[in-house]
Amino acid sequence: MNFVAIDFETAKGHASPCAVGIVTVENGTITDEFYTLIKPPNNEYNWHNIQVHGITERDTKNAPTFHKVYPEIKKRLLGKIVVAHNESFDRSVLQKTMSENGLEYSELDISERWECTMKLCRANDKYPSAKLDECCAIDNIELQHHEALSDARACAELYLRRQ
Repeated sequence: MNFVAIDFETAKGHASPCAVGIVTVENGTITDEFYTLIKPPNNEYNWHNIQVHGITERDTKNAPTFHKVYPEIKKRLLGKIVVAHNESFDRSVLQKTMSENGLEYSELDISERWECTMKLCRANDKYPSAKLDECCAIDNIELQHHEALSDARACAELYLRRQ
């Protein structure tokens, strides 16, 4: 089983990633992990988002912009099966941010719809909710919730166990 799991944290809206975590799985084993903070547009944050993930303007003041981080993202996603927990959110963040940066989503050669561990968990009576932290608690998967790399790693583990 080969795929990448991805998670974004955002500063304001969908076109404002402030962190990304990407986990590469080859033959059912995690082989690579990538994490970076990203300076969002104008380094502006919504207080509610800060409450969720704890990342602030101070953290990303000197972080690279999405345009600088994109080559690393592209290298990991190009032509791969992409998995996310609540894939529509993370896919939207990537698509909208790429568009805002003059990049074409089609150049990634990935599916318009990604695999979604939230949907997989919803389809299983074992999980009372499909929230990532609750699914991980039930499956005994380590998670530092809303830390992008931890969320991506947990998503990869959930996906491996559902296959």
